[in-house]
Amino acid sequence: MKSIFQEKAEVLNNIRIGLSYGRIALQCTNHYSIAKPGQFVMLRVENGAGPLLRRPFSIHRLLMQKGHIARIEILYKIVGSGTRRVAALSRGDRVDILGPLGNGFAISDHLQRVIIAGGGIGVAPLLFLASALRLMKIGPAKCTLFIGGRSKSDMLCMNEFAEMGITPHISTDDGSAGEKGFLTDSLEASIQEKRPDIIYACGPMEMLACVADIAEKYETPCQVSIETVMACGMGACLGCAVKGKSSESEYLHACLDGPVFDARLLSLQSGT
Repeated sequence: MKSIFQEKAEVLNNIRIGLSYGRIALQCTNHYSIAKPGQFVMLRVENGAGPLLRRPFSIHRLLMQKGHIARIEILYKIVGSGTRRVAALSRGDRVDILGPLGNGFAISDHLQRVIIAGGGIGVAPLLFLASALRLMKIGPAKCTLFIGGRSKSDMLCMNEFAEMGITPHISTDDGSAGEKGFLTDSLEASIQEKRPDIIYACGPMEMLACVADIAEKYETPCQVSIETVMACGMGACLGCAVKGKSSESEYLHACLDGPVFDARLLSLQSGT
């Protein structure tokens, strides 16, 4: 049985990134040393109008102090009342945090070449993933990163990836940064040139469906992290169902079976 911890965590800082995004750092116990890239936490904020239902957030980054995990960082997009409350938190405030939850990315010791693809806020779990790959000596030359979004303002974590020596291939819908178009175009061109051992992806469902189609076309293993609404994060409400391909598993649940899945197990619709 997985270990899950609930604690009151102090806000260490909360930084606004442009108009729509933010990064919050929370003090946490060393329990999070067991966390894997792709796992998430359920956060409950109690301010203003009282407690709100928990919200799921990918573990963006874990930072160490004196050899122990001391803080957890969450990258978020401000889209509704829940994330507006998160954005309003200040240093010294406390939140209720439950985690680590779900299944993360599976990382093999035998990987030689990896592709990582993130769309918009989908980069949130990928910084943690890139850090884990780096610790396994899968260096920048072997890790190719593709980041996409609607515009330049959706390009996140550029400095953090650069600090690891990873230069992303950038695509935007409006051409305000990088190439104009979808990241999947550049991703497929890269696979045609040299096939990777695996693709890791997180982003909007339509993007993930297209990445999964490309992976299937070139017979490349692919793991996708699903972004979906969760009420409990522990399988009790069954509200985070995603359609599976198998008749035995017609529906899978993002909180228990994921949020990271083998792309072959899901019925994703690319709309193309």
